[in-house]
Amino acid sequence: MTKEEKLEVIKKYGTNENDSGKSEVQVALLTKRINDLTSHFNVHKKDHHSRRGLMMMVGKRRRLLDYLVDKDIERYRTIIKELNIRK
Repeated sequence: MTKEEKLEVIKKYGTNENDSGKSEVQVALLTKRINDLTSHFNVHKKDHHSRRGLMMMVGKRRRLLDYLVDKDIERYRTIIKELNIRK
């Protein structure tokens, strides 16, 4: 992910371009990295070291989403819908 892509995601889901700590921004950034790595594994099927990193990112995103459910269910529902995480 380039610096410009990251800034674009932060602007879209945060209140300003410096708001990278918000849970929605962190979930969006992790989702972008997860999607990039998923396409990487279509080509490199035996890259198990990166697969471990992918699983750790998925776990971290899950914990952040669980936090959002406890804190504010509406914010959780909007971020899930915008990122199309749940099918």
